[in-house]
Amino acid sequence: MTLHINMQVVPVISLIAGVLILVRPKLLNYIVAFYLIAVGVFGLIGR
Repeated sequence: MTLHINMQVVPVISLIAGVLILVRPKLLNYIVAFYLIAVGVFGLIGR
């Protein structure tokens, strides 16, 4: 099972998430939750 994501998108998303966490630390919970939900959905779709 492989997930093909444009490799230029991942660093940009990580950079934006890092800046948001620095600016508003309370967003960490939401960013992590969104990431886990996205990985789970893509994992189920990829089967």
